[in-house]
Amino acid sequence: MELTRRGFFKGIGAAFAATMAYEMTTAAPALAAQVSGDWKLVNTEERSNICCYCAGGCGSLCSVRDGELIHLEGDPDHPINKGGLCPKGATMFQLRNVVDPKTREIIKNPDRRTKPMVRRPYSTEWEEISWEDAIKEIARRVKDTRDATFIEKEEVNGEMLTVNRCEGIASLGGSQENSEEEYLILKAMRAFGVVGIDNQARV
Repeated sequence: MELTRRGFFKGIGAAFAATMAYEMTTAAPALAAQVSGDWKLVNTEERSNICCYCAGGCGSLCSVRDGELIHLEGDPDHPINKGGLCPKGATMFQLRNVVDPKTREIIKNPDRRTKPMVRRPYSTEWEEISWEDAIKEIARRVKDTRDATFIEKEEVNGEMLTVNRCEGIASLGGSQENSEEEYLILKAMRAFGVVGIDNQARV
């Protein structure tokens, strides 16, 4: 029997296909049995999120089981970071959970704050307050500061002009708001008469 070049390559291809089929049918069940019991992401749901640390806006995937954060990693489908996270972004997991140095178990971060805290004038201690009280106090301080530093008219070249500006408040926008949120923030600051307006995202 004469072996041609074409026949030789056909034989190699058939042998390779048969070998791969055998390997897949024998290795797959063993691999599935090995992974199913120990894989930490079994029975979890993935939620997309945005990193909270800088103006980059990198995407992350949060794996959640029964309302608990199990794992956090970069989102490979996100157009900005394409799955990568910097050291700060990679430690976002520790905002909620940390590893107990004694037992090496994952526990909820005991230092995580879930309520507003305030340190009163001349006090050295922080105290928890409700969200309602925090909003009321912030609103009161903004109103008092605006009233105390508001300039309605100013003389320019001997003529009194209406300027309606507040020089006692400045606004620094965050990096993770979307365009609509930034629009509303800017409108609110302009309504207060604030002229010192900047945004962290530009850095």
